[in-house]
Order: sequence, then structure tokens, then C-alpha cells
Amino acid sequence: MRRTMGVAAASAAVVLVAGCGGGGPQSSGDGKLTGDKIVLGVLNDQSGVYSELSGKNSVTAVEMAIADFTAKYGDKAVTRNITVETADHQNKPDVANSKAQEMYDRKGVDLILDVPTSSAALKVADVAKEKKKLYFNIGAATTDLTGKSCNKYTFHYAYDTYMLANGTGKTTTEQIGKNWYILYPNYAFGQDMEKSFSTAITAAGGTVVGRDGAPFPNTSGDFSTFLLKAPNLNPKPDVLGTMQAGAELVNVVKQYNEFKLRDKGVDLAVGLMFLTDIHSLTPAALAGTTYTDAWYWNFDAKNREFADRFQQKAGTRPTFAHAANYSAAWQYLEAVQAAGTDDADAVVKGLEGKTVEDVFLRNGKIRAEDHRVVHDAYLAQVKPQSEVTEPWDYVKVLKTIPAAEAFRTPSADCKL
Repeated sequence: MRRTMGVAAASAAVVLVAGCGGGGPQSSGDGKLTGDKIVLGVLNDQSGVYSELSGKNSVTAVEMAIADFTAKYGDKAVTRNITVETADHQNKPDVANSKAQEMYDRKGVDLILDVPTSSAALKVADVAKEKKKLYFNIGAATTDLTGKSCNKYTFHYAYDTYMLANGTGKTTTEQIGKNWYILYPNYAFGQDMEKSFSTAITAAGGTVVGRDGAPFPNTSGDFSTFLLKAPNLNPKPDVLGTMQAGAELVNVVKQYNEFKLRDKGVDLAVGLMFLTDIHSLTPAALAGTTYTDAWYWNFDAKNREFADRFQQKAGTRPTFAHAANYSAAWQYLEAVQAAGTDDADAVVKGLEGKTVEDVFLRNGKIRAEDHRVVHDAYLAQVKPQSEVTEPWDYVKVLKTIPAAEAFRTPSADCKL
């Protein structure tokens, strides 16, 4: 599916980004762009468990970035011919692999964005490496993207399992309970989450007393076997740590409440949560739950301004995945503008080591060592229903986790 954006589509309100792309603007028509155009590809789940948290609304976010870019540069833009290709990978690695190859080979995509589901994300990283084409992963969490599976053309943008565990796992162990039972989706993301959380819990003085991998996708939506097991473990866990995401997280929380596990002395910790999850469950179902967030729409005036524009386009408030897709598209376009070409090697050279500041990235830096994009993260807590004063404002930020602390140091496994 192709969508086209041009100057005429540019929004009136332009988000000017500090600290991005130096160099003089290049005029279009100089022959330095493949086909005299830029093609961005959004590859994600558009029909399954992760479609609400990213999905088609991430295409909208990318289109907003294109509009803002063309509005900023006008006739001085490296090109005004910027299109978007989209595809649904259905959370299947083989489908992601074939769709990525089709995007690069047949549809002329210069950059693939998003790709939730870690097993699918790793397949696309392999394709990007083979084709020598750019890939900014937003939606997957596996640290392998900046570890053993890193490559020159892949950048990991928004979050990862270390960031989540370092915030939620550490804080919950210190403040709520030492003994954990971990329930995770049994594929690359969940396995990485289990590993990262276990490490963080142990480092904070806690113990994982039990762990189970649930089928993914869990087509039945039934997690009762695992949840009813938790209060009967010996020793009994203080905390149930659920690593599910999207619609599967919604089902886990509903059943956790149905079985009244909190009344049985088992508190809930959520490994990964999006604004859309809270909206589906309602704040009442999650009140007091602490988790780590990569971005929040009502954190400050800059975020809210973006969120207001996004809501006008999409009819909903943005998750951090939507904001990150906007930011990634923007930073790529700025890098092409600065380089005057869409040549992948030239763009990579301009991105590596760059400090960035935009609506999503606060104190951001694109590390040259492993292509991890580091930025501030946030320890957040779901408000009780009585404190919710407007739709979608369900969260209060407890503290900012500085970029230098939020992400792990470069892994020795990464050989760019």
C-alpha cells in the first residue's frame, strides 16, 4: 500500500527539531537520490495483538514527519517526492522477512520503520544487512538488535528489555516485593524480557521463584493455568511479573483481577505497557501499577502539542511507538537532507555518534558502537480513576531516568 506526501500536505504547525542535521540544504533534482525520491516503509502488525499500540496510526505519525519536513525546507528540501509504503507482517517472522525483501527490492524503500515482535524484527535486521538498506526498529524490544544481531544498517530506536527491566524490575523489587513469578510470551521478546528482568531482580536483592513461558500468540486468550499457579508456589511470590504486551497484556490483567490475586498477596508488575493498554483496561483496573515508559504524551508542552496534532489526524492520543516512528522518520529525513543523498552508507555515517533532541528523544544520542539510540526514559504510575481529569491522561511520571542510566552499555557481542 502506497501513500504519498508532498508540500501541499504539510501541516501548518511545524515541529522544528533542535540539534538535528547540519550542512546546507540540498536542492532536488541533483541526481543523488535513487529515482529522485525517498520511499519510507512502515512494516508492522496492522490486524493483530499489537495493532492498537502501533499499527496504522504509526503510518499516520510517519506522514506527519514528512509533512513537517517538507514544510520546514520547502523548495530547499532534498526532494519533495516522499512516499510511504506499508505492510502487515502479522507478527510472523517469515512474513516479515518476505515483506521486507519486497519493500527493498520491488518497492524501492530506502528505510523500513517499526517492526514490533522481536522474532520478526531480527529477520528484518538480517534482510537490511543483506540488502545494505536502512532499518530503524521501533516496536521490538530484544537487545539482540544491538548485540549479537547488530549490523551497520540497523538502528534500535525506542526501547529494549534492558530499559524496561532496569526501571520496573529494579524499582518493584526494592519497593514492593522480593519474590517474583514471571509469566512471559514464549518467543524472542518474552525470552529476552525474562532474562533481563531476572538479572535486574537478582541485582536488586530479589529472587525469581518461578517462571513460565505462555504460547505466543495465545489464540485462546486464556492464561488461567499460569495465574492460578502463582499463589500456590513455595515460596509464594510477592509479585507477578507479566511480560505480555498489547491485547495479550489486557487479557492477563483482566484475569489477574478476576482471580483476585492481589487479595491473595500477589502484586502485579507489568514489563511493557502502552497507553492503549491502559485505555482498554481502564485506569481502575491498573491503578497504582508502576512501569517504565519511553515517552508520555502529556509529559510537557512539547509532547502535548504533538499529541494534539496527532489526535486531529488519528482520532486518538499517541503511544510512545507513534511518537518514536515520527521521530525516526524525521531524523532519517534530516540525515538525508544533510548528506544530500539517500546512499545508505553516507546516511549511516551522518547518523553515527549524533546527538539529537526532538519531541521523542530527550538527551538523545545515536551510539556509533552499536546503533542503540539512547534517550531519557520514565518511571510512570497509572493514576487512580479519581485523579483522571481528561480522556487519555492516565499516567503520572514519577521520575526521569537519565539516558546514560536507562540503557545498557554497548555489548561486546556487537560487531558492526
